[in-house]
Amino acid sequence: MPGFDANIPIYLQVMDYIKKEIVSGKLKPNDQVATVREMALKFGVNPNTIQRSLQELEREGLLKSERTTGRFICATEEMILELKQTQGNQKTKQFIHEMNDLGFTHEETVNLVENMKGE
Repeated sequence: MPGFDANIPIYLQVMDYIKKEIVSGKLKPNDQVATVREMALKFGVNPNTIQRSLQELEREGLLKSERTTGRFICATEEMILELKQTQGNQKTKQFIHEMNDLGFTHEETVNLVENMKGE
């Protein structure tokens, strides 16, 4: 995982990372996710931060917790497609905002993207 953005709460960034893993297919429905301790070591953060991230993902319906065996992906294919669309929209809005901040017009941004397609 890349470094954390100091302007965004870490638990949200961990949630975003897990959502990307689900959307990309690296984590599939019924897959078990790593333990809180394993994730805390992987991300170099406090276990409480990981716990909060996982609880929020459970609340959103993407994970389910089973007492003796851990947490599992419970998102349906429909939920995953919706999540993919939502995340794509968020990233696109962020990109457009950043391009506007750089002084690019809508047309210049579209042309830049079109020219980058083959790369």
